[in-house]
Amino acid sequence: MRKSTHHWVYPKKATIHTAFGDILAQQNIHPVIQKLLVQRKIDTAEKLNQFLNPSIENLYDPFLMHDMQKAVERLQIAIENGESILVYGDYDADGITSTSVIVETLEMLGANVSYYLPNRFKDGYGPNVDVYRQKIEEGIELILTVDNGVAGHEAIDYANQQGIDVIVTDHHELPEQLPDAFAIVHPRHPEGNYPFGELAGVGVAFKLACALIEEVPYELLELVAIGTVADMVSLTDENRIFVRLGLEMMKQTQRIGLKTLMEVSEVNPKELDEQTIGFALAPRLNALGRLDDPNPAVQLMLTFDEEEAYQLAKQIDLWNQKRKDLVDEITSQAIEKINPNNYVHVIAGQDWHEGVLGIVAGRILKETGKPTIVLSINENNQAKGSGRSVDSFNLFESMGQVREIFEKFGGHHSAVGLTIKLENIAKLQDHLNQSALSQHLTFAEGLPLQIDEIIEISEVSVSLIEQFKVLAPFGMDNPRPNFLIKNVKVSLKRAIGANQNHLKLVVNDKSDHQLDVVGFNQGMYIDELGNENINLVGQLSINEWNGNTSCQLMLSDFSIDDLQVFDYRPKKFYRQLNFDLPTLYIASFEKNRKNFQKILDKPIYLVEEIDEMTDVINYQQIVFLDCPLQAEDYLKIYQQFSVSRVYFVCYTHEDAYVDGVGSKEQFAKLFKFIQQQKRIDVRYKLDLVEKYLKIPKKLLIFMIQVFFDLKFVKIEDGVLSYIENPPKHSLTESQTYQNRLQKIKTEEFFLLSNLETLKNWLIHSQEEH
Repeated sequence: MRKSTHHWVYPKKATIHTAFGDILAQQNIHPVIQKLLVQRKIDTAEKLNQFLNPSIENLYDPFLMHDMQKAVERLQIAIENGESILVYGDYDADGITSTSVIVETLEMLGANVSYYLPNRFKDGYGPNVDVYRQKIEEGIELILTVDNGVAGHEAIDYANQQGIDVIVTDHHELPEQLPDAFAIVHPRHPEGNYPFGELAGVGVAFKLACALIEEVPYELLELVAIGTVADMVSLTDENRIFVRLGLEMMKQTQRIGLKTLMEVSEVNPKELDEQTIGFALAPRLNALGRLDDPNPAVQLMLTFDEEEAYQLAKQIDLWNQKRKDLVDEITSQAIEKINPNNYVHVIAGQDWHEGVLGIVAGRILKETGKPTIVLSINENNQAKGSGRSVDSFNLFESMGQVREIFEKFGGHHSAVGLTIKLENIAKLQDHLNQSALSQHLTFAEGLPLQIDEIIEISEVSVSLIEQFKVLAPFGMDNPRPNFLIKNVKVSLKRAIGANQNHLKLVVNDKSDHQLDVVGFNQGMYIDELGNENINLVGQLSINEWNGNTSCQLMLSDFSIDDLQVFDYRPKKFYRQLNFDLPTLYIASFEKNRKNFQKILDKPIYLVEEIDEMTDVINYQQIVFLDCPLQAEDYLKIYQQFSVSRVYFVCYTHEDAYVDGVGSKEQFAKLFKFIQQQKRIDVRYKLDLVEKYLKIPKKLLIFMIQVFFDLKFVKIEDGVLSYIENPPKHSLTESQTYQNRLQKIKTEEFFLLSNLETLKNWLIHSQEEH
């Protein structure tokens, strides 16, 4: 049995009312898609039409947003008077596209405009007093923030003191007290009337552009799509319109910088979708702000110079590669520092790059299912970093209970940023552990994985997968659907990729319907997959290769309900036996226990010690380290413990099943040799005897033990002596000989049986038991 890595959340039953069902049927929408639509609350003709056909006509009046009229009028005055306007953005992809949208709009209207994106390390997030002072001294007469500003009290107060108006456009959480800005344009402002509060920063900037131009600037939608997807806001309502239409614009873009970025990123515009933005374009734009100055990214989006575009795109691509390398390196180092006993991970390393710590925390959260904070320690013994959490644990609230231990602290439910003195890290770790424990949270279930539908392989078709396009673009609140396929068997498995880190499977149902399965970064699970029934969760897609089209499941997670049996009999597995799961290690012979104790940092029990065990560990798996004298010894132990996984190592020191018990000719040859020699010092001469008689050494030792049993010889101080006129006995009268026969039978069973035979042996014994 293998427990799923994630906590599977099963779909609620979707009730499709008759009238709406008729509408769906008339549009030839597949029954599976119908259920998915209703689950996503698309349950009326009007909602269906707006969902399937996102249209500019469905955008809201930008002047419904708080202070929009005031902001537009002030900007118009600035444009008419030739005032020097500064667009102050943010260093992420949302801030980059927001800045590009507004700068391009103001330039189109003839404004005297410049822009500035703060440096993450020098300026920090949001309005910065020193930057405002410098820009005002340089002659800036109006400041317009995009994707930031609602928490910029100090810098905005300074601007006011200098007689400079600040217009804030933002979408972040509103603080209890807003800054004293000239205008605050925000979709969730309590005094506004805007119907949709989930816009990204670029969405707010675009609405300002619409209000300024008094029409919808279609050519800006591609920028809006990038920022909206990158900021992971709800892809519903207006955001769905922005991204759907923006993607269409991107496929035929004339924006030189964007075209060049796609070329450098090896993106085919014809195959462009929201995943392309999320995995190819947005990370590159974000990389600049994480590691260096983000301003060249705006320059790239606005340039008309092809050579400049190419140089900027290559520069961004190089920064992105550096970002990936840093993330991989720091993640690897951070994972080694994890204490699995902690409920929340607080991990600190010396001089880790601060710009990627949020990504690293997110990766570790995904891998372990536990909230994670990753910190970089500097030369002043201060640690600065980021944290990521799960829905069930409010990391911001928990850390807020010990604000006094932080130098700086901010964030929200599932993401935080902090600076803390080195000596306070242990206090933070203890507090978070206690906080999770007080809420009875161990995070043992793993991160939630929403299942949208349970489906049979026979239902999967290219036409069904093609219809998923009506649900796109996918993102927050409209995720790509996950399907559960139950009780299938793996008929083919292999690890693929340069480092064999990906998984390729073919699975079959009982009617022999087949489906290809691909698991990225899941190659390590290949040995988990045997002949058991397996349950798979993933996303369906179409694979086109060499002119052939087929369906495949992109694997997210899997579970196995059956008993799992693992073949660790090859010696290459011996070093892989230190499991984290509660494991019962069993040996039959003391010498074998001692050998494995050199490898294992775990207690090993002999068969005869099992009945005397005093620990109360709830073992999940058993490892049988060697071959027992009687197969039933291991059978009884398996029946005694309720485990879901069994590992057969089955080491044997003597290889009895290989050498056998010796032939009559070999015994006669040895007897004659002893009779002739009378005395043999077996401590030092055994190798010579082996060579002379041409009998394998281990078999030779056994044969001598048989003769000793039958009183044909005696052994004193390592010297074997022949006994004159020994009593007549059959070889089978020797207990050593009988044990050897039994050992050969047992070894042949454990070492030569295939895994399916061993598994059935265990299962049938359990049923009989």
